[in-house]
Amino acid sequence: MLKKILIANRGEIAVRIARALHDLGCASVAVFAQDDAGALHTQLADHAVALQATGPAAYLDGAALIVAARAQGCDAVHPGYGFLSESAAFAQACTDAGLTFIGPTPEQLALFGDKARARALAAECGVPLMPGLNHATTLPEAEAFFAEQMAQGAGGIVIKAVAGGGGRGMRVVERAEDVAPLWQRCTSEAQAAFGEGGVYVERLMPRARHIEVQVMGDGAQVVSLGVRECTLQRRFQKLVEIAPSPTLAAGLRARIEQAALAMARRAGYRGLGTFEFLVDEASADLPFVFIEANPRLQVEHTVTEAVTGLDLVALQVQVAAGRTLAELGLSEGTPVPERGFAIQWRINAETLDAQGHALPASGRIAHLAWPSGPGVRVDTHAQAGVAPSPHYDSLLAKLIVHGPDFAAALRRSQRALAECHVDGLTVNLPLLSALAERPEMASQQVHTRWLEAALPELLDASKNIAVRARRTGAEGQFHSNQTS
Repeated sequence: MLKKILIANRGEIAVRIARALHDLGCASVAVFAQDDAGALHTQLADHAVALQATGPAAYLDGAALIVAARAQGCDAVHPGYGFLSESAAFAQACTDAGLTFIGPTPEQLALFGDKARARALAAECGVPLMPGLNHATTLPEAEAFFAEQMAQGAGGIVIKAVAGGGGRGMRVVERAEDVAPLWQRCTSEAQAAFGEGGVYVERLMPRARHIEVQVMGDGAQVVSLGVRECTLQRRFQKLVEIAPSPTLAAGLRARIEQAALAMARRAGYRGLGTFEFLVDEASADLPFVFIEANPRLQVEHTVTEAVTGLDLVALQVQVAAGRTLAELGLSEGTPVPERGFAIQWRINAETLDAQGHALPASGRIAHLAWPSGPGVRVDTHAQAGVAPSPHYDSLLAKLIVHGPDFAAALRRSQRALAECHVDGLTVNLPLLSALAERPEMASQQVHTRWLEAALPELLDASKNIAVRARRTGAEGQFHSNQTS
């Protein structure tokens, strides 16, 4: 078993990993940028090492992270998600330094980190794909592909970054005159975010649902740990995730899981990974298509944990230490039992304008209160009295709610969201509460572009919810003062 692990990350995921390592009996080493001193993950780890940089650059300095790991006597590195988690070069550098990289092999990271190569693998495995170009695309190629697809009756195309994910370097194009400026924007965004400006194009599926399969492999065997519904997005960034999908037909789910497993098996996959698909059950020709694979731990791994009872971070560590799926009680031929439904709500320090643009919020957190009770979990790095650094992602907390059925999980979510209080910093809780009350949320009659269309109404509703919350908070403070 691995004895001492450096956590090459920050925020809520570093907190999550530190806790998992404690439960496994592994010593943990946190790292922190100069603007992260005193962060919660540094308090929970057994040791903390200062990095000589500020902002994301500190966590992207692979050489410095390896020096820290070796100086602390670590035998492994856990990259979390984001930063260097999908860097084949960093994984190889860890291996060369005698450190176990807790994730897929460098070769697998290189394969799935190149979205065009991943599409080619899907084609080899007979997995359906949207029509597209499986290589970094020039502007003339993108313009020609747009014209061809529109001539065939398509509603548009999607330009996507070859590397990375999270909605960066990705745009929908529905008009010919927008191809060139959006291609330029995607290439510049991709270059800035991933250090690789290549983009490719594929046909738009306008009313799609986003379904992903959680896969675990040990290099010889692979198993599905279930599916998640990630349809509720704004600008290709997930906001709410559900496990399992409340509306996906059982037969189609089985086909999608088998498609993911075929690709993972062909790659000899090792570690935790997510294979993502778009679904249009109304389509007779293409009811589902592969879009990408993320060879790492996902933000939304929590909902899979809630319905399966598995600790996915612990499984990552154990597989990296050499244990097989069979030794961990997992088998290709035996589906992992699921219990009920879980919903994750991403609580971000931001506001949205009517066009869906996120406006980062700043401020010192004056007061924090999180919900509790059966089936309620909060993963967060937030601390009262602390001003979160503006240099990082706006994710402040994840509220994970579990119930025996989807309706129960949603009702519990409405209560739990109302019990969340973050004072001193603007967060998107009113928007999430408005979303939880929508009939489309209960029926799950949504698609990946529904949230953007409904956003003006949601924002109006969220303003009323925010006013009620402030009034309730003021009344509570008044009664507290009266009785003190």
